[in-house]
Amino acid sequence: MKQIKWALLAGLALCAAPWAQAASSVKIGFVTTLSGPGAVIGQEAKDGFALGLKATGNKLGGVPVELEVVDDQMNADAGRQAVERLVKRDKVDVVTGIIYSNVLLPVVPAVLNSDTVFLSLNSGPADYAGAKCHRNFFSVALQNEDMPQAMGKYAMERKYQRVALIAPNYPGGREILAGFKRQYRGTLVDEVYPKLGQLDFAAELAVLRASKPDAIFFFLPGGMGVNFIKQFEATGMSKQVDLLTLGFSADEDTIKAVGEPLVGVHNASSWAVDLPNAANEKFVAEFKKAYGRLPTLYAAQAYDTAMLLDGAVKTVGGKVEDREAFRTALRAAHFTSVRGSFKFGINQYPVQNVYLRAVQKGAGGKISNKLVTTLLTDHVDAFASSCSLK
Repeated sequence: MKQIKWALLAGLALCAAPWAQAASSVKIGFVTTLSGPGAVIGQEAKDGFALGLKATGNKLGGVPVELEVVDDQMNADAGRQAVERLVKRDKVDVVTGIIYSNVLLPVVPAVLNSDTVFLSLNSGPADYAGAKCHRNFFSVALQNEDMPQAMGKYAMERKYQRVALIAPNYPGGREILAGFKRQYRGTLVDEVYPKLGQLDFAAELAVLRASKPDAIFFFLPGGMGVNFIKQFEATGMSKQVDLLTLGFSADEDTIKAVGEPLVGVHNASSWAVDLPNAANEKFVAEFKKAYGRLPTLYAAQAYDTAMLLDGAVKTVGGKVEDREAFRTALRAAHFTSVRGSFKFGINQYPVQNVYLRAVQKGAGGKISNKLVTTLLTDHVDAFASSCSLK
């Protein structure tokens, strides 16, 4: 299990008893996927969060930060070991960074039950969105069904009569397809669930071809999506079948890896690189300057997580050990999101817009996403009404 410790303790006298002054810092455990097929996503999140800390002078609310980054290897056991050490030994104030729900769901109870705050910067499982919502669980990114609901709505607007679905067979994948089905009322001709991390889709594409869909809605994160799109194009199906997806599977990282076959693909996202607001314009410019590439939705969500923390720590005057006050400050969301409109609902999941983007070829042949329209405005997830938090 790879561990990286970033000591961002500017202004502290580290020469004498360096960790004795831990009470004057905010301790963050950043557990994410930095190896294997999902590593590119974890790196995006890590870079986005680091950029957020850079923007605040490597402090949160004026308080120095202790940040420990751990690779969960997209494995629940590795994630469980990391979280147990961070919570019990290091006594972090916040755990964040986890990308995949197959890691998140087994490990997060240990975080919540220790009265440590968990900020999900990607997965938004139904488990904590409704009746089991928890005062220490905040989804800064989304509820898993939000964006697929928007794409289901778009599929109806486009009058696709026959749609096939494909997503990995893990909680996040199953919930995303469930979200699409909340809005889509046409004929679902097939649902295919490959193994998470699978890279060869010959068998699945044969099944999808046989179902004769008008469109295929897919969610295949990281390298899965890259391979699926390339193999889909190689079958020649793109001449008869449209692809619909989420921002995760048609973002700048995927565009760079796939190129031309993505042109024309529409995707639903809570963020766009060309979203016209000052916070987003600054974020995109600084990310490109720092890393030499355009950011993805994963990076945007992680950056917002850092900004949310900065506002909350500032609100409580650095006294994050007062958990009730800290949670109240987080719920108030005192920050300006790169996504535009943003607030937390009663279940501590986002209330936000969901946009339609299209992959287009621009001047000089450059391929990128372009903002098309708003599909859902101030969207509240389907589970919030069952949450009893006050």
